[in-house]
Amino acid sequence: MSLLGGIRPPIAVLSALLLSLAAVTALVLGPGGDTGLPKAVQTSQQHFAEDGAIALRASIDESMTDLDRSAALFSAGAPVSGDTVLDKLGNTYQKWMGTAVIEIRSGKLVAARGETVPLTFLSRSTLSDEGGLAPRMVRLENGEVRLLSLALLSWPGKPQLLLVASNSLKFPGISLGRFRSVAVVDRSGAILSSDGIPDPDRDLTDLQRREAAASKEQLKSFAKTVAAKAGSHPLSTKEPGSGGYPGVSGSLLGGSSLGNRSVAGYATLAAAQPGETTTATSLGLSVVALVNVAEDPTRSTSPAFGLLAAGALLLIGGIAVAVLLGTVQRPLIRLFLESRRLTRGDLMRPVNVPGYGEARRIGTALERLRGQLLGEPAEQTGTPARPRGLRRIGTRGLLSVCAVLLLAWSAPLLLLLNRADGTVVVPQQLVNDQRERTHTLSDRVRRAVNEGEADLQSVATLIGDRTTPADMTKVLNRTLEQNPRYQSLYVVDASGGVVARVGDEPREARPKPATADPVRLLGQGGKKPIVVGTAEIPGRDGSALVGEFRIDFLNSVLKRPGLGVVRLVDDKGGVIAGNTGYLAFQSLPDDRLKDLVSASGQKAGKFAHAAGVLYRKDGVQIAAAAPFVGGGPAKKLGWTVVSWQPADRLEIPEYDVQHRTVLAGLLGAAAAAACLGWMHIVVARSLRALAGQAEALADGDRKTVLFPRNHDEVGAVTRSLELVRQQLQEQRRQQPSGRRNAPGTAHQQHVRN
Repeated sequence: MSLLGGIRPPIAVLSALLLSLAAVTALVLGPGGDTGLPKAVQTSQQHFAEDGAIALRASIDESMTDLDRSAALFSAGAPVSGDTVLDKLGNTYQKWMGTAVIEIRSGKLVAARGETVPLTFLSRSTLSDEGGLAPRMVRLENGEVRLLSLALLSWPGKPQLLLVASNSLKFPGISLGRFRSVAVVDRSGAILSSDGIPDPDRDLTDLQRREAAASKEQLKSFAKTVAAKAGSHPLSTKEPGSGGYPGVSGSLLGGSSLGNRSVAGYATLAAAQPGETTTATSLGLSVVALVNVAEDPTRSTSPAFGLLAAGALLLIGGIAVAVLLGTVQRPLIRLFLESRRLTRGDLMRPVNVPGYGEARRIGTALERLRGQLLGEPAEQTGTPARPRGLRRIGTRGLLSVCAVLLLAWSAPLLLLLNRADGTVVVPQQLVNDQRERTHTLSDRVRRAVNEGEADLQSVATLIGDRTTPADMTKVLNRTLEQNPRYQSLYVVDASGGVVARVGDEPREARPKPATADPVRLLGQGGKKPIVVGTAEIPGRDGSALVGEFRIDFLNSVLKRPGLGVVRLVDDKGGVIAGNTGYLAFQSLPDDRLKDLVSASGQKAGKFAHAAGVLYRKDGVQIAAAAPFVGGGPAKKLGWTVVSWQPADRLEIPEYDVQHRTVLAGLLGAAAAAACLGWMHIVVARSLRALAGQAEALADGDRKTVLFPRNHDEVGAVTRSLELVRQQLQEQRRQQPSGRRNAPGTAHQQHVRN
């Protein structure tokens, strides 16, 4: 018989699946333990560190790109003094702590602005080496670290100058909230800069001083651990298929003190695309974010539920398998043995007729055929009365009973048990992290828009003396290649005519009104927002450089794992950009989110503030909103970043138990559907068709040939019935013609539906 056919394999597979599911249920739902610190809190710190790494990497790369582009634009024009270079650079960008211009050949300082740049760490020998203009980190005498960015200023017939910009490794615009510290770590585990740790020289209480000292020591310990992990390949530090941050990232657990547990997230600086290398990523820096989280000692899980569910499954599964063995498998095997006995000529003993359904009908037909093989006419064997009561239940009914039994275990797990929405306790730290990360993301978007406008101002200043459109086009091409934030760049004259352009077709080719802001949002009511930056070109009678931002660039900035749905809305609440699909200028989907945006826009003292809430709508939701806060032309736009996500997607113990419970129910329902459906297709349908054929044969149909469809028990009974049909035909041919043609032995055919 076929290994995959018949009644035995599906019952055996069902038994194995139910035993395995019972074991999995006991192991997954059963283990208990302390859940005072949910896994979601650790994952949130990892995402926080990733945000810091992204912000630091973008800041370093943008600074280097701005310095290189400015030096290239200065070098492409007429020679200017070092003071002029630094003045224009300072008017356009306010990102460096100190700048200087030195003559490379003599080492003479030509000009300087801001804090003193540590030029003693530079030498002509290192500048002449390959990669001599790469950024370098230097440690000052006071212990602070500066990052030096270098670029060449070169004009024909003039001595080469070196443009040097110095900056700290502080995080640009990252929101720490309370009780959090963040640090930049190098390859050796040394802390290069840190934020959030109170200064011991400040007026602190003894307790605060001890906590600060403990946090500093814990941060140093984590820094050493992160330095050891930073050299790993990113794929080796993540679960297969997890995706997410392209660099090495994770979380660490520290010691516990006074009910608080130290939790840290870490992330190496990584390019936006895996495998790529940027200026910042070549420095070998990592970010560590540390926070002390209050543990809940009352939160724990009990193994009782898992053990009870596994025991209930063993009981119910045992009953279902017993029903299948006693009412389906055993009667079918009995029919197989009885039919084979008849084909061998053993006709003295009556057929052992099963008690239910199709098996009973086939057994009754076999008993009638036994009588006919003994010489009784077909009409004398009679037509059996239809069974009544429980005996009418067929194989399909028995399979339905087993399905109901198994669903009685699966359905409550799927729909009723361990529902967490009414009992879940979402840690306050997750709400705080949602708020702070949204604030950091809002600042990142604001800085991106400000950077774009600053780039336009820089290019417009240097393009002022270029009289031919061809020269303008060269500068615009270089700028577009270096800045993925623009989709088109063009120069318009006072009348609105386009003088030179690169990129897409201009959609806003008209001069900026004198009262208009440098950055404007246009296209309201259309299908796509238009974010336009404009910079007046000096000395060209009202001409201006216009840059249209790519909305996809803003969308890419908003993509952060662990924040859920993120939207950038304008001052009227219309959506401009998002990390998932949206319609331009549509409203937020929830009135509570609109209220949250309004609340975040309220002034707290001098500035607006970020707001985070926990509310219930279709489950528990965590939401946060942060308006643009800070300087630059983007602040006047009045935009706000909003994020929200359902709490059941986070690794909170109550939701973990709920998801595992639902999974157990799904597995139970799937096992029942697969195995019982298998039996219905292979056994029940074939057995029902065979019952009709057996009754027709017993009623006198000797012409219909019975073909077995499968090599299983039903097929074996079919083959036996075919042999019986052939024996009856041979018996009829051997009868005298007069008796064969007698009215009482006329051929009859009875078809049952």
